[in-house]
Amino acid sequence: MYTVKGKSDKEHLLEQHAPLVKRLAHHMKAKLPPNVEVDDLVQAGMIGLLDAVNRYEEEHGAQFETYAVLRIRGAMLDELRSSDWLPRSVRQNMRKIEVAMSALQQRLGRAPNESEVAKQLKLSLDDYQGMLTDGGGHQLVYYEDFHVNDANEHFLDRYGSDDAGDPLHGLLEGDFRQGVIDAIEGLPEREKLLMGLYYEQELNLKEIGAVLGVSESRVCQLHSQAIARLRSVLRD
Repeated sequence: MYTVKGKSDKEHLLEQHAPLVKRLAHHMKAKLPPNVEVDDLVQAGMIGLLDAVNRYEEEHGAQFETYAVLRIRGAMLDELRSSDWLPRSVRQNMRKIEVAMSALQQRLGRAPNESEVAKQLKLSLDDYQGMLTDGGGHQLVYYEDFHVNDANEHFLDRYGSDDAGDPLHGLLEGDFRQGVIDAIEGLPEREKLLMGLYYEQELNLKEIGAVLGVSESRVCQLHSQAIARLRSVLRD
């Protein structure tokens, strides 16, 4: 009876949360290059949902949907990485930008402007902005940042079994959350406004461009630059 009930419960969870996978896939697709197919994200997300169903235990205390969302998004990001949607070379270039920004921030005592970052990288302004364009889709936090530790233990399993209930409770309520808030406050005003419009108001790049009075491609550059600033501050 336990096996039958367990199988029934799992099938119910899969059926109940299948629409969640599609919703997350379309939300993620809106922030990705045109070559990414939403069907591929849905397929990967369903694998993540199945993984969540198989791993989840009520004793974890976390709401299943909270746990599932993280597994689904993680599976989608794994699919994107395996498809080289953001090539390693681009990630390396964004890392160079982060290092340059960190060095300039420490030397100048303020957020460096684009020309200063380009000069630090020994690039023309056009080449630097091209690098930012190529880095569209660069993220503040990557799934592998929370993958496994030296004991081969997954971040979500490690933090999803505590008394707090939410797998990200400790992360979001701790120093990291405050660090993100402080880093955003330290952004140049235009980039701070952009982040608010994009993540809080959920405007698309074209709509943000209309607000800022710049092109959609320019918004993409500014977004990549803002993410690089945040990562450089948080890394430090």
